[in-house]
Amino acid sequence: MESVLIAAGSANSRSALSELSKLCGLTRQSLAGNGSDARRLFSENTYDLVLINTPLPDEFGSELAVMVCENFSSAILLVKAEMADEVSEKVESSGVFVMEKPLNRQLFFRSIRMAGVQQVRMNGLQKENRKLKNKIEEIRTVDRAKCLLIQFESMTESDAHRYIEKAAMDQRVPRLQVAQEILQQYEKG
Repeated sequence: MESVLIAAGSANSRSALSELSKLCGLTRQSLAGNGSDARRLFSENTYDLVLINTPLPDEFGSELAVMVCENFSSAILLVKAEMADEVSEKVESSGVFVMEKPLNRQLFFRSIRMAGVQQVRMNGLQKENRKLKNKIEEIRTVDRAKCLLIQFESMTESDAHRYIEKAAMDQRVPRLQVAQEILQQYEKG
């Protein structure tokens, strides 16, 4: 992990969190003084981690943390000790780390490492998800092409399947490309 968005209401808090984050190797930093600025920065850039020192001037910050985690980034929410359990119950199911204030330096560093591990895992899951979506789209496209061959060429389903497979092997191209060519040919007219 190397990029962090720090959202904190006071300049002192932003500065302190920035210094601690640099010690953890988070060298690419953006700072926000409120929730709306943090949302804007988050929508414009990619961050490995978002640190939120609650409360923010325009919102508490838990909704921001949940939104960050829903978008496959890691979030650490810094909360007063007496509120930590209550806030944890609301946000931990979304993947938000909750830390009590005042900060324990070693615990902070450990939490950053844990967030990094979570981020690596999320990146892997996101990659696998994209791969599966592409495979599903390929299957749908090939099935649509088979339906057109059945409709216009009076082939059986297995004949249409063999036709697409053979054309892909003969042309040395993916089945998806053959299917797309079939769709273009028959959906024009």
